[in-house]
Amino acid sequence: MSMPNCRTLSIRGLAIAFALAVLPLGGCQTDSKQQVMAVDKSQVELRAIQTRAFDTSDRNLTIRTVISSLQDLGFVIDKADEQLGIISGTKLSGYAMRMTVTVRPRGKTQMSVRASAQYNLVAVSDAEPYQQFFAALSKAMFLTANEVD
Repeated sequence: MSMPNCRTLSIRGLAIAFALAVLPLGGCQTDSKQQVMAVDKSQVELRAIQTRAFDTSDRNLTIRTVISSLQDLGFVIDKADEQLGIISGTKLSGYAMRMTVTVRPRGKTQMSVRASAQYNLVAVSDAEPYQQFFAALSKAMFLTANEVD
């Protein structure tokens, strides 16, 4: 009977270490369909939080009202493109929050407004900033439609 040399032991040790490292990974694998459905559900929920429809066909007025609402909430307007219907603003109040709002027609009688916020360059999925924005925007849209200044 011969004694195993150090080289045989080290190869055997590497094989065992590799097997122990790879085996748990098989248990973490999930169905790709489940992954896609999980992402889609959260994206749909986020889109519902970020989007509101307003009963007006005046896109320019909606864009101006979005700008006013952002300014009322303390945002500084970084960019506004009337042709694309995109408004971006940044709020610096001890933190950096950037909000980008898109205005587009939804049918012939409504405008769809979608807001997307980032906090320190990370997308915001919490509903509160969106609720504050849309509450301010809804009030402003009502006051503008009824010509109350």
